[in-house]
Amino acid sequence: MAADIRCDVALIHYPVVNRNDEIIGSAVTNLDLHDIARACRTFDVGRYWVVTPYVRQQELAAQIIGHWTEGYGGSVNPDRADALSLTRICSGLDDVIDSMSVRDGRRPIVVATSAVSRVKGITYGGLQKKMVEGAPVLLLFGTAWGLAPEIMARVDATLPSITGTGDFNHLSVRSAASITLDRLLGDRENN
Repeated sequence: MAADIRCDVALIHYPVVNRNDEIIGSAVTNLDLHDIARACRTFDVGRYWVVTPYVRQQELAAQIIGHWTEGYGGSVNPDRADALSLTRICSGLDDVIDSMSVRDGRRPIVVATSAVSRVKGITYGGLQKKMVEGAPVLLLFGTAWGLAPEIMARVDATLPSITGTGDFNHLSVRSAASITLDRLLGDRENN
């Protein structure tokens, strides 16, 4: 992919659904912060947005990120500091879209990922084409059991679900983010 591709990732903690399809807010986890930031840095994502309206969760995320970017952790592991420096914490999806719109001069194409096939589908190749043409893209990943219907109603498109060879289909969001970024932004010419 070209170097001028503009793609951000947002990890949504609210609103998401639980196993009973109830709207909930999920907790920020240390693993999601670290691993998705590292995947974002590997694939030259612009920003990694951690979206939660809960002040205590925002404070926790900021404390973890600060330890690895400004504190002792950053001095002993500069690669992790580099990756986590892409991370921004915000209260809601509108904050992310507004920030990207200002930075990029236009609203991003908002694209959801989901373990369930959805309407408004777009292929990886179709999205890559839009990115090459200059469209900024915001990839949404949901925690818990996935993005709530109110978020899905706001997206411009959904990528195909990641499926394996068996009937088990419950990847961690960290794994799904890495696979999605590789499919969308990975170097296919040298593989």
